Amino acid sequence: MRVLPVIVVLLVVSGWAYAEDLSLQLAGQIPLPQVMGRIDHMAVDTAGNRLFIAALGNNSLEVVDLRKAERIKSIPRLSEPQDVVFMADSGRLVVSNGGNGACSVFDATTLELLTQLDLHEDADNLRYDVAAQQLFVAYGRGAIGIFDTKLQRLGVIPLPGHPESFALSKGDGRMFVNVPAIQGVIVANVAKQHIVGTWPLRNAKGNFPMALDEAAHLLFIGAREPSQLIGFDTRSGKIVVSVPIDGDPDDIFIDSQQHRLYISCGTGYLDVLERTDSGHYRSIARIPTAPGARTSLFVPAMRRLFLAVPHRGQREAAVWIYAVPTKSRSTASELLLQQ
Repeated sequence: MRVLPVIVVLLVVSGWAYAEDLSLQLAGQIPLPQVMGRIDHMAVDTAGNRLFIAALGNNSLEVVDLRKAERIKSIPRLSEPQDVVFMADSGRLVVSNGGNGACSVFDATTLELLTQLDLHEDADNLRYDVAAQQLFVAYGRGAIGIFDTKLQRLGVIPLPGHPESFALSKGDGRMFVNVPAIQGVIVANVAKQHIVGTWPLRNAKGNFPMALDEAAHLLFIGAREPSQLIGFDTRSGKIVVSVPIDGDPDDIFIDSQQHRLYISCGTGYLDVLERTDSGHYRSIARIPTAPGARTSLFVPAMRRLFLAVPHRGQREAAVWIYAVPTKSRSTASELLLQQ
């Protein structure tokens, strides 16, 4: 007769633990004085504890020391920087510029400008394949350039419109590219440098952010009209996930440890979605942030999510740092077994 009350208590305790585990916790803020305008994407140097921020509206690259929790350098005179990638193996830092279409290449240690890679128009998202030692640059009216670590061109993948976020599949050599102009995702063969498929979004558009879960065979897209998370099965190209999210999504990150997704939305929210036991996704937290704070960076090794918050009115630009839960929720039966 004593077992039932114990189980009830365990269920209640489990419920409380789960509720506390839902939200990202704001752990700190790092001011970015005099940084004006929109802030775009970020990169991290985990060994050196540095965060690099493409301050698009300020035409600068902001460098933050995460140990000291302060900005240590601002690199000016860029041209609408949109993305930044840290290439640890070659000791280089590459910044894409939407204004003049160039990629500025810096020494990652001294932060001195080494060279510029001129792509002529709207250099945007960057990806670096460490294993292949290849840098991918989305640019212009429809292309992704492929370069080696010396910034020598290896090829180009032509596209039917300007590419936004894209992802590389390590398993089969495919690349998935968001092309808002066609309201769909382009699938390309990287080695052959050509398109092998197109996946339409049906009744959605404004597909900007993307995240690839290779283990689950899922490609996640954030659409803005209407605002929703869309998931494609990467084996069939069919849409298998559709969940409403907050407006103006610009970054999606996968937390494999927690089986969760973190989506930063410009309307002023961080959306947290979780995969259920049945494989579906549901919203479990909607965390208020600040209007315009739509770019973020999740660093699994640090269990931190960095959110870029732009200057608005009396609010100074800053990086908000969220602590990410490290433990998955325990079920009542698991807790019972631990007793």
